[in-house]
Amino acid sequence: MTGRTLIIGAPRSGGGKTSVTIGLLRALKRRGLAVRGAKSGPDYIDPAFHEAATGLPGVNLDSWAMPPDLIDGLLMEQASASELVIVESAMGLFDGIPAEKGRSGSAADLARLYGIPVLLVLDVSGQSTTAAAVAKGFQTYDPDVRIAGVVLNRVGSDRHRRLAGDAIEMLGLPILGSIARDPAVTLPERHLGLVQASEHADLEAFIDRLADVMERSLDLDAIVNMAGQITRGTAPASPLPASPTALPPPGQRIALAKDEAFTFLYPHHLAAWRAAGAEIRPFSPLADQAPDADCDVCWLPGGYPELHAGRLAACERFREGMRRFAAEKPVHGECGGFMVLGEALEDADGVTHAMLGLLGHSTSFAKRRMNLGYRQAKLLVDCPIGPAGSFVRGHEFHYARVTEAGDDAPLAELFDGQGAALGNFGGRRGHVTGTFFHAIAMAE
Repeated sequence: MTGRTLIIGAPRSGGGKTSVTIGLLRALKRRGLAVRGAKSGPDYIDPAFHEAATGLPGVNLDSWAMPPDLIDGLLMEQASASELVIVESAMGLFDGIPAEKGRSGSAADLARLYGIPVLLVLDVSGQSTTAAAVAKGFQTYDPDVRIAGVVLNRVGSDRHRRLAGDAIEMLGLPILGSIARDPAVTLPERHLGLVQASEHADLEAFIDRLADVMERSLDLDAIVNMAGQITRGTAPASPLPASPTALPPPGQRIALAKDEAFTFLYPHHLAAWRAAGAEIRPFSPLADQAPDADCDVCWLPGGYPELHAGRLAACERFREGMRRFAAEKPVHGECGGFMVLGEALEDADGVTHAMLGLLGHSTSFAKRRMNLGYRQAKLLVDCPIGPAGSFVRGHEFHYARVTEAGDDAPLAELFDGQGAALGNFGGRRGHVTGTFFHAIAMAE
């Protein structure tokens, strides 16, 4: 099986891409299609919705952070296991950073590199025929990115649909559906994006409602027919995550914090670790569980510890178990995990909670400041991310800030997506390391 692929794109975030993608995935699954989702760029939350809609794991495809061999493998693995792969764009279709051609991080890179047609979702609220000017811009901006059809979103009436749709079709772009304004199908959000799939009340019923809307509103046959075969890469002869640019497993047995507070770990990391023979042992800090003592390493991923700081502070078994584990074996924390490794965390209400104290910093969500962007890290020591001297690509996305730096040695030298030095970053003490940096792949 070698499935075809399409990209769901839009002019900006908040235009309805995720709702259309989730509903379309479920609607096509109802038809009996083996369909999978993917997400361009750095995003933890949407792939979980894709998996919930299809019952099959999704993947991230990031043209800046992932070397070409890793993207080739991940995309071809998805396509070889499905009839259709739907790639949801991050932000606007062409949004990325200035970089060498094909490495900006935008979904347009994927469209260009693999010949993937784009279904453009246009939020036409507050406009009518002006939507055609927007569509014309997308149609002509990059001749190597093919806009194959348009979906009108947040349409107010039949007349509204005709005015916007007729003007767009005069450009030679087919209208493949129109979706009426309906707050009931809007996904709830919080400070790092959408509320996670695992927290969404009655998730299955919500996804089914989205699928009902797409079945009523879109020409599903035309959308399936517009998908194209990938024009680059070949189906992997071995499990794709064995790519040398994937993160190596940090140990044979990996204790992984996993609950509402610790959720942000890229699926390709888990796939790569398992493909390399590692065993993943999940545990829940919020359930006052500690890592299994026979594990080789403990990984605290990102998530929302700032929403659960009081509960985490009260989990004595977790706290004592982490201290015992860290006395002998490596522990690494990413972003939210880094916050929990520190001395204290101040929540949004200004209440300070004691954390693990395995590193010396303190953080605050009350004194918040957004940190967002691609990053490249040069590791200063061997650690669970990789060996000393290696370069790792990833990103930051958090609102918390360090209020007390502590006196731990730094973990890495940090650079932004264009190579500008940002100074030393993260911390290390004994077997413990942590950083706000989310690792995506080893630099090639």
